[in-house]
Amino acid sequence: MTAQPDILCIGSVLWDIIGRTPAHMGAGADVPGRITRLPGGVAMNIAMTLARFGVRPALLTAVGRDPEGDELVAACARMGLVTRHIYRSDDLPTDRYMAVEGANGLIAAIADAHSLEAAGDKILRPLTDGALGREEAPWAGPIALDGNLTVGLLADIARSPLFAAADLRIAPASPGKAERLLPLLPVANATLYVNLEEAGLLGHCRFTTAPEAAAALVDRGAARVLVTDGDRTTADGSREGIVTADPPAVLVTRVTGAGDTFMAAHIVAETRGEDRATALRSALDAAAQYVSGDIGS
Repeated sequence: MTAQPDILCIGSVLWDIIGRTPAHMGAGADVPGRITRLPGGVAMNIAMTLARFGVRPALLTAVGRDPEGDELVAACARMGLVTRHIYRSDDLPTDRYMAVEGANGLIAAIADAHSLEAAGDKILRPLTDGALGREEAPWAGPIALDGNLTVGLLADIARSPLFAAADLRIAPASPGKAERLLPLLPVANATLYVNLEEAGLLGHCRFTTAPEAAAALVDRGAARVLVTDGDRTTADGSREGIVTADPPAVLVTRVTGAGDTFMAAHIVAETRGEDRATALRSALDAAAQYVSGDIGS
């Protein structure tokens, strides 16, 4: 019998095409730099970080049966990720994400996750057919879920018995998709990971600090929410109160994937039994190492 994975990562798995330059950039800038293509997507970034910590993640996503998809699945397998539950589509291309980063941070990005959206609930079949669970015996371990799924599918997940026994950890994917998570906000077994801008979109309010945002979202019904704010104070809010910590000061060399690294490291820290304060510091340390380029992508 094949061993079950330690955690499920549900959402976007695609090719990241990232242009980086040490120069400050504005609209219309044309500067020298480096362009890389790497496996990416929120679910993928989380899974890669989990694997670096010795956790065995399985991917539930959509990948095309095109050369780019074959190459992507092979890359995932080489990193120790479980790929046998990926939905492979004959008529949908493999998704892509393109970003430009300068010394002043993320300049612009476009996420082409249309194939994931078009695949819909087909990516969840392993949770219903017995491969990873079924309605009468749902998956009872941790799940990392990203907001690249459609509004309708996220709403279905919020009320689905297939997710009722899981430790559900959720990321919005981007500020533009943050409001997709509103149906999941009051789910009792859900922990949301958002930045300050995303928290404001979920709370329909402009917050000035992460602790303020975390407290407000808990008041709105969230069971637990972690709010980051760049190099400023990060907050972990729940009905038991607010825990805060400041990120380490580092030289930032990249930003794409930092939030996903923070979330994955936090999941691992809590799996190890760390308390809320210690787990928050562990996650911030891991994210700082990532943005400074001290660990691989």
